[in-house]
Amino acid sequence: MNGPVVVGVDGSPSSLAAVETAAREAERRGVGLELVHALAWSSGPVPPGVAPWDPDGAGLRDRVNEVLTDAEFRARKVAPQLAVTREVLMGEPVSVLDSEARAASLAVVGSHRVSWLRGLLHGSIAGHLTAHGSCPVLVVRGRQNQTGPVVLADVSTAAREAAGFAFAEASERGVDLVVLHHRHDRRSSAGSLFGLCEKYPEVTVRPRAARGRRHRALAEASVGAQLVVAGVRRWRGTAAALSAPDGRAIVRHAHCSVALVPSGKR
Repeated sequence: MNGPVVVGVDGSPSSLAAVETAAREAERRGVGLELVHALAWSSGPVPPGVAPWDPDGAGLRDRVNEVLTDAEFRARKVAPQLAVTREVLMGEPVSVLDSEARAASLAVVGSHRVSWLRGLLHGSIAGHLTAHGSCPVLVVRGRQNQTGPVVLADVSTAAREAAGFAFAEASERGVDLVVLHHRHDRRSSAGSLFGLCEKYPEVTVRPRAARGRRHRALAEASVGAQLVVAGVRRWRGTAAALSAPDGRAIVRHAHCSVALVPSGKR
């Protein structure tokens, strides 16, 4: 998909870090960057084609412009030639980003948008986008290491899309791919990746045994990595894999950004 990279912007430090990462991703993919700000307040009905703020309302327009201008400045510091667009839309952040991400190649959110008390499936933007969208969701967290490997969390048949995404990322970044597996499934893991190894011969694959619980092994493997890729099994619009404790823990405890790659039917 050649759609833009979409990132939610609310002015928080976490969202600005997400903007910088999104700008790098857009530049690397050769696509534009779309800055999206959700506005959940309005003094009255908003006519079609009119910006959803009250021109006379307590400087709201100036504050929104300031947030977006700061975000665009951060993006252009990272990628000066990047095509950047701004969108200010009425609605809750999860609904607005869901709508904009449908035509995107990647959706990016800050880690502050992940609600651990309610779980990743219920109420969080990352969980909702993965369940309902068609593009991968990048949750930006930890230090942005530009030299570490890409880590693939799952090599099962259900995570085929995630494996392809991980190989492509490792190839484009010019780094190794660390593949986690349990001791008993190393042989089947190697077989499931054979076609991707042929497609990406330049990628060095480093198998790594996952001892104990998978999310703990992932947390260890993510130290020094630049990206963890996790597959998300989805049935009838529900990101079921994210409702499991391991799925939430992968994002919560990773020391680097995590790409959630959906698979299955919406």
